[in-house]
Amino acid sequence: MITTDFVPGSPCWLDLGSRDVAASAAFYGAVFGWEFQNLGPGAEDYGAFKLDGKAVGGLGRLTEEGARPAWMIYFHTADATATTETVRRLGGTVRVEPMDAEGAGRMAQYTDPRGAQFAVWQPGEMSGLEVADQPGSLCWTELYTTDAAGAKDFYGNLFGWTTQDMPLPGGGGTYSMITPAGQSAERMHGGLMEMPADQLVATGGQAYWHPVFASADCDATVDRVRTNGGSVQMGPEDAEGVGRLALCADPAGADFVVLTPAPPL
Repeated sequence: MITTDFVPGSPCWLDLGSRDVAASAAFYGAVFGWEFQNLGPGAEDYGAFKLDGKAVGGLGRLTEEGARPAWMIYFHTADATATTETVRRLGGTVRVEPMDAEGAGRMAQYTDPRGAQFAVWQPGEMSGLEVADQPGSLCWTELYTTDAAGAKDFYGNLFGWTTQDMPLPGGGGTYSMITPAGQSAERMHGGLMEMPADQLVATGGQAYWHPVFASADCDATVDRVRTNGGSVQMGPEDAEGVGRLALCADPAGADFVVLTPAPPL
């Protein structure tokens, strides 16, 4: 469960890198009912997606040469500089050195040893997401990787995450659920799964993170994805004990999952 009382290593923000900010704002507005609010004059290319006035993520112009449109997930840290030093020591790559965000906080971006990009946020005036685990907001995070054992080691040493393995039905492999350091199982915030490189088509075989957004009606949300130019790569389908879900992509190819959680037992 993702909450907004962030602890070290828990997801606390996400933003979308897009080559067409206006088009992305229109798509997600139509699909989830989000309103895009930019930072004002001179900063029209970055801003927040809001749902009922509360921030559910960000959107900015993608300027990196050769980068694909994608969601970036940020994890909470009390010290972005120290986290950056640890990333280097563990064999990760620093993409963006720790930098101040005009008093809102400090951020840094990285690539793990198998190619998955992620980021950290050290809060200042802004702690992060203002709503989570509700329809139209982030409810889970997932890592697809070619090396599950290596990912567990890297992120376990970086954030102190613990994992719990769960066999998938029909011999579909193992799904490892992630819990922040020192937290109970109720605070599980994501999962990781090993996949062969040839199945990671979007990234040319490299590992990657993607977000899962909650929905009151997965099928209706998927219909809006299709109607507004997005695509559906899998589903909607029912997953026992999880809910009804679909793997989708926006018109530029940034992928995300839509999930209507199963009712509690």
